[in-house]
Amino acid sequence: MDLAEKLEILADSAKYDVACTSSGVDRPGQHGSLGSCAAAGICHAFTPDGRCVSLLKVLYSNACSYDCRYCVNRRSNDRPRATFTPRELAELTIGFYRRNYIEGLFLSSAVLGTPDRTMELMIESLRILRQEYHFNGYIHAKTIPGADPLLIERIGLLADRLSVNIEFPSENSLRQLAPDKKKAAILRPMGQIAVKSAQSKRELAVYKKAPAFAPAGQSTQMIIGATPETDRHIMELTEGLYKKYALKRVFYSAYLPIVADERLPALSTRPPLLREHRLYQADWLLRYYHFSATELLTEEEPNFDPYLDPKCTWAVRHPEFFPVEVNTASRAELLRVPGIGPKSALRIVQARRLQSLGMAELKRIGVVLKRAQYFITCNGHCPARGSRAEIAGALLDPKAFGVGVQQLSLDDFAAKPLPTAAPAVHQLTDHGVPATEAAQLVQEEALTCLTKRM
Repeated sequence: MDLAEKLEILADSAKYDVACTSSGVDRPGQHGSLGSCAAAGICHAFTPDGRCVSLLKVLYSNACSYDCRYCVNRRSNDRPRATFTPRELAELTIGFYRRNYIEGLFLSSAVLGTPDRTMELMIESLRILRQEYHFNGYIHAKTIPGADPLLIERIGLLADRLSVNIEFPSENSLRQLAPDKKKAAILRPMGQIAVKSAQSKRELAVYKKAPAFAPAGQSTQMIIGATPETDRHIMELTEGLYKKYALKRVFYSAYLPIVADERLPALSTRPPLLREHRLYQADWLLRYYHFSATELLTEEEPNFDPYLDPKCTWAVRHPEFFPVEVNTASRAELLRVPGIGPKSALRIVQARRLQSLGMAELKRIGVVLKRAQYFITCNGHCPARGSRAEIAGALLDPKAFGVGVQQLSLDDFAAKPLPTAAPAVHQLTDHGVPATEAAQLVQEEALTCLTKRM
């Protein structure tokens, strides 16, 4: 098998891993070194925050000794197998970089024999890149659960970011669908990476030439929709991971049915892309808006509303918090207002030191007044007084009712629900209702229900 054939197989096998953003490290080019690293991000796809980056994303090997039921690379699945040598992978990366195809590397692997053996081969690839080719670009490496702590320490000194996939939100789901993986084997390297990364930062603060251990931190990924856990369970787990292991990101991957198994959703099941989107929105609220998981979801309502973003859902549940006076409220209070984000909240706090703020000033600052106007006052005056139906219409998320155009032939076009549209829109379309009409019907019903709740 030549290198091109290996690349085709292993790049295709890596496409289900979404945790490949690369922001977090700025490292300029150095004399005698090849490449540089920019915090703006470099990877081969659109990242969750919308950036398009160029990163070589491959598996070292897809010949796995594990038999995880959800994975296309499991040992019982009949598919082409390939494995790089360390030298092949290093030369491939450098060749792509010199042709200006990529700026960095995202490297993961199936478990080739044992976790330790797999990690040794990945480390040798990165060693060749860093020490022989003096490659100074961005490298994101996946650590293999169950590998020796010394190997994790070695790869952390070669890679910019490390990640350990937690796979599923509960230990029970992990035991059923990935019997070869253990919760302790996943969490132990997470803890080690967190401790070593913090120690490295302290050493670099004292001596700038101290070796950096995973300077861009660590991330993880969990699969959503393959198992029955609620959004509340997922958010509480996410909050705990951020607090305990100082993760940079938790990635959520909507389960794409590719394997027929009685323990998994049917192959005809659509990936829950809208649910994935809501989880990313809630994740943002945890990290930048100072919300907690228990505030966003309750035992009575353990899943996110498909028609409202999580922040608007919280606002509807807590009318006693509003209206908020923009000229006196704290930054934390402003962040709770729909339509006001971290940047606009900071601008409001800075601008009101010089003048009293009204609607015109808020618009220039960047506040989304379509939503915010119903939840704020400016010097005691309400900018807008709308009926419950008008307010509900302003809060509904248009993404949940998205309809696009499908080209059937050169002159024939048909409306089609977007992949991120609400499940109810897809269900009506499957039963023969035209896509535009289905979206309108679902939107009207959602508007009626939200109006009654307010």
